[in-house]
Amino acid sequence: MGWLREIWEIRLYRYVAVVVTAALVTGLYFAVRSLAHDDRACAPGVVRPEGSDDCVGVTSTAYDFGRPQFRDVVQAIDKENDRLKDGSYVTVALMLPYTATTPSTLSDIHHELQGAYLAQWQANHAANGQAPAIRLVLANPGATGDHWEALVDRLEKMTTSSDRLRAVAGVGMSTDNNKKAVAELTRRGIPVVGSSISADDLANGQDGKDPFPGLARVSPTNTDEARALASFAKVTAGKALLVYDRPGDPYTRTLQRSFAALIKGSPYEPQPFTPPADRSQEGTTANTFRQISHLVCNTAPTTDTILFAGRHTQLRQFVNALGARGCQERRFTVLTGDEGSYLSGEKALDRGALRHNLSVRYTSLAHPMAWTQNPPATGGSPQAMQVLRDLLKRAERAPVGPIGEVALDDGQLIIGYDAMQLAVHGIREATPEGKTAPPLADVGLQWPQVKGKELRVDGASGWICLNVHGNPYNKAVPIVELTPEGGSRFVKLAWPEGKAPTAECLTPGA
Repeated sequence: MGWLREIWEIRLYRYVAVVVTAALVTGLYFAVRSLAHDDRACAPGVVRPEGSDDCVGVTSTAYDFGRPQFRDVVQAIDKENDRLKDGSYVTVALMLPYTATTPSTLSDIHHELQGAYLAQWQANHAANGQAPAIRLVLANPGATGDHWEALVDRLEKMTTSSDRLRAVAGVGMSTDNNKKAVAELTRRGIPVVGSSISADDLANGQDGKDPFPGLARVSPTNTDEARALASFAKVTAGKALLVYDRPGDPYTRTLQRSFAALIKGSPYEPQPFTPPADRSQEGTTANTFRQISHLVCNTAPTTDTILFAGRHTQLRQFVNALGARGCQERRFTVLTGDEGSYLSGEKALDRGALRHNLSVRYTSLAHPMAWTQNPPATGGSPQAMQVLRDLLKRAERAPVGPIGEVALDDGQLIIGYDAMQLAVHGIREATPEGKTAPPLADVGLQWPQVKGKELRVDGASGWICLNVHGNPYNKAVPIVELTPEGGSRFVKLAWPEGKAPTAECLTPGA
């Protein structure tokens, strides 16, 4: 029987060898596959889409998208979120292009992020125990917003999960991608609170239509900004030249139309320039602006105003070109929209140009000095701004901060704070008594009632009194001027209606 045992043992050894070899081959296959596979994860909830190195998605951790300047405030948000008990909170997503590459854009995002966090902390700690608590997450559609569709899908799923997403705030600039994102978010019933979007075609109420149901905005439209600017500067057709972006984007197109309406009948043909599709890039527009600066000198001596409808990179190029114009003995004032705030700390701006009979003034979304220098009796208050200053003081140390280097002059921290305040207001007004969360559909229904003495939002940027379309009515518009020394200075408050609103802050009929 020994020979049978030998045969059995030989077969066993062969079987074991086959199994071991198969296991080794399988392991090697998966090991090679794993090594060859491109790991697309950046952080929990954030991935690199195929064909892109951009980190896109929603983060609820202390992930800062690789931007060191965000680190402190992101960690402060994460700490605040961690202390919230399950079931006690709803989520607000702050949608901004956190992976943008230009320093000026990143600076604005940093400041808006700080403002949103301060409003979150205030809602959770200084609102007399009002519910629900607010959890804040960061939503990135990509550096230029190209991946907005995948982000919208993710945000929609968060509305029915334990996240209980109830609003999206922020949005950022008025770009075509952001317009598509807002349209899809609101189509799916997700309320949106725009902070710095100002394009007329990214707003409801144009021609009586509401293409973005559930959208509320903190900033005035470009038309309202232009009206406020006109009431301040007394712009007339015979004294102004229009320079504009062609073909434009939602922001520049609506600003161009608003400016053109102000100087209807002008003797001068508007002067176009064509920037790159990504308007943060330099392109070749500096050459065009050099040529336009010659045309500026050829205008009649009574012409002293240039209306500029363009983004901040092109504005900086234009100002630099005007600094080298041949007619430096003539005084000109460049008037533009809120993109001018980006130049407040822009190192590539030729500050010397501002010393040669050239002023650059713009409509800011907010300014810290607006309510400290002879403030009007209505439309806003020094007290609301002081509340924010007190929060900033507390944020210099734990438990509120630190939140990183703070700046208020560009208005972004202030407007981010106010947008979050409005989101919290809508969420809590829509929450039934005894409940811990409002129905998603009910949050956007609150916007038409945000007005009057009791229901308006007393923002640090001014009163937020919304019309039935979710747009601020007669919102305060600070006029700000760039200074040769660097930074900017507050000039005066202006109003779309030519004067401050009444104390009731009620929108008039058509």
